[in-house]
Amino acid sequence: EQAVPMAKPLLVNAVKSMTVDDAKRILTGGDTSVTDFFKEKTSAPLAAKFLPIVKGVTDRSKLSGQFNAAMGQAGKLGLAAGDSATVEGYVTQRALDGLYLMIAEEEKNIRRDPLSYGSAAIGKVFGLLK
Repeated sequence: EQAVPMAKPLLVNAVKSMTVDDAKRILTGGDTSVTDFFKEKTSAPLAAKFLPIVKGVTDRSKLSGQFNAAMGQAGKLGLAAGDSATVEGYVTQRALDGLYLMIAEEEKNIRRDPLSYGSAAIGKVFGLLK
């Protein structure tokens, strides 16, 4: 919860850096093409911003150290790697998954009934896709 507000500037920057090709893919893509665009453009920088906050919270728990020690041993056996190798990595990835899930659900709602969301321009753009 503490990290999510950091997403807004990165999402806004993704929109500002959108190319014509990006816009075409969004308009002709599926029900979550906007979410897919955001995920592609913001996953890595959001993970970098979220991780220190998540680590600060998880470090206060003794479980964090125990989990990381156990996962370190599992990693040596080839049973754990990447995001699941530390509690903070795991929690950070799940937070990002949740963020993109919420964006996707909102996008689906907008596409389903574009006229009830936002301006008439949004309704016109998404209404053309039906």
